[in-house]
Parts: sequence; structure tokens; C-alpha cells
Amino acid sequence: MIPKEALDFLKKLEKNNNRDWFKKNKSTFKKHQADVKEVFESIKTRLNENDEIEKLKMFRIYRDVRFSKDKTPYKTHFSGYCSRLGKERRGSYYVHIQPSESFLGVGFWDPNKDDLLRVRKEIEMDAGEFYEFLEDPDFKKTWGSFYGPTLKTAPRGFEKDHPDIELLRRKNFTFVHPLRDEEVLSPDFVDNTVRAFENARPFLDLLSDVLTTDLNGESII
Repeated sequence: MIPKEALDFLKKLEKNNNRDWFKKNKSTFKKHQADVKEVFESIKTRLNENDEIEKLKMFRIYRDVRFSKDKTPYKTHFSGYCSRLGKERRGSYYVHIQPSESFLGVGFWDPNKDDLLRVRKEIEMDAGEFYEFLEDPDFKKTWGSFYGPTLKTAPRGFEKDHPDIELLRRKNFTFVHPLRDEEVLSPDFVDNTVRAFENARPFLDLLSDVLTTDLNGESII
């Protein structure tokens, strides 16, 4: 379980986001970080029962403030992701723990230009399988619709009046599932998280298939 004390610590860190306070409380931070990582490891283990996970990465608490107007030195959340194994299994599962702002994420965030072009070409040709996910009641109940920024107009090389222009304008293909604090602290948190991720895994498989084949469906790996 995610301990309530971990969320309480993050609330205190938000109010005392400075190096002196953090230095005095670093041992407490280390304990909560270890507790949260243990939960993340449990999620990874469970995902591996039906998928192949390459690694679990837990993000550092330190912020990169070099190019940010916000100079507070520490993040006020714990987060990590499980990336899938091999070229055949693309996409990742993300967990974000923050008081009143926790969420799960899944999909393809900020894809490189070649991958993004390949997905757009697939949508341009036939977006039917994408809509199957977006319109599936069980999927929508868990994940809603796509999350994140889109282009203001059609991407270069695509018709602005294409019937699937809303999908073509997407800059990423990511879904987010918000979490209440009581859900994060629940003893069922790992079970519920894995269930939500497994609900989205067929979408990751769809994008994986697109990114490992050409427009004729022939493998490119």
C-alpha cells in the first residue's frame, strides 16, 4: 500500500519547497520513496504476468530548473513508469502519486517524428481500430478520451478536411485515469492499477503493430 504518511510528506514538501527543509527531512523522504517504489515494483511484477516489462524507472525528486521560471528545487510527487520489452512491444505504463492530483497514464507520450508520422499515416488510411477503442464503453469508462495537446491545424502533408483530422492533429496518443487520494491509499491500489493498465494493453498492442509494420502490414523489424 501507499502509506498515508507519504502523501502527508508531499503536502509538507509543497509548503516547504527549499533545500534547508528537505535536507532536515531527507531521511523521511528516503523512507517514503522506498515504500512507494515497493508498490511500483509490485505493479511491475503483476504486469509481467500478462505482458513483458523491460524496466521500472522511478523518477528523481529533484527538478531541472535551468530553463524554468519555477525555481523550486523539488517535485511534489512520486512517479515512475514501466516500459515494455523489445521493439515489438511499444508504449509504457505511468503512475503519478500527488495529493489530490494522482493519476495513471498509458500510451505514447511525445513520440519521435518518425513514429508520429507512421501513426498519422495509419490513421489517414484507416482509423477504424482507433475508434473501436475510443467508442468501447469499458475502455471509455476507465480511460476516457485522448489526453494532451494537439496541433491547431492539419499536420504538414495531410488534408485539413480529412474526416479523421481530429486524430491526425494529435501530438501524442496518451490516456489518463485520475485517482482520488482514497483510491491511492486503498489496499486494492495495486490490483486496481494493474486492472486499468490491462484494460489499455490492447491499445498499446495496436500502436505496437502499427509501428512495427509498413502500410501494407509487412513487418519492418
